[in-house]
Amino acid sequence: MSKAIKHMEMAALRDTFQGVRDLVVLSIKGLNSTAEHGLRAALRKKNVRLRAIKNSLTRRVFGELGVHVGDDSPYWAGPTTLAWGAASIAELSRTLDAELRAPKTAPLYRDRVTVKGAVADGQPVPFDLALRMPTREEAIAQILGMILGPASSIAACLIGPAGQVASQIETLTKEKEPAPGEPGAPEAEAPATPPAG
Repeated sequence: MSKAIKHMEMAALRDTFQGVRDLVVLSIKGLNSTAEHGLRAALRKKNVRLRAIKNSLTRRVFGELGVHVGDDSPYWAGPTTLAWGAASIAELSRTLDAELRAPKTAPLYRDRVTVKGAVADGQPVPFDLALRMPTREEAIAQILGMILGPASSIAACLIGPAGQVASQIETLTKEKEPAPGEPGAPEAEAPATPPAG
C-alpha cells in the first residue's frame, strides 16, 4: 500500500471515528457475502454501523483520537471489524448480542462472528461488562432513585414530629376550653330581636 493511499485511508478513518467513544470490536471470518449483508442491513435499521478496518492504521488513528487500546491488545489480532452508532455502549452491545443470538440468524453467525471486546468512553472493557452497563436512561433512573430515596426519608423525619406536636397542641386546646353550658364557658349571645315596627 503506497503512502498516499495509507494517508487517504487514515484520513477516512479519522473522519469516520471522530467523536466516537463507544465501539464493539468484532472478528468476522468465513461469513459469506449474503450473510454479511444481512447482518449489516439488520444493524443499520437499529442505527449501528460496521466497518472492516486495517489494524495498523486504525491503531495509529485511535491513538490520535484518544481511544486508548494498547498496541499489544488482542483486539488487534486477526481481521477486525468495528461496530458503533448506538446511544451508549450498553445499547450497542445489547443490539449486537441480540442480533448474533437471534434464533433465525444465529446459525449463520455461529463460529463466524466473534466479539473480541468493547471500548467504552475510549477505554477497553470486556464485552460481558459492556452488556451489563446501564444505558443513559437507566443510569439517570438509578441516580434519581438514589437521590429521591433519602430525600423522602428526610421529609418523613421532618413531617412526622411536626404532626405529633400539632396533634398534642390541638388536644391541649380542646381540654382547656370548657364546653358550652359549663361553668366558665363564654355566654352565648342572645339573638338580636327585630325592631318593632
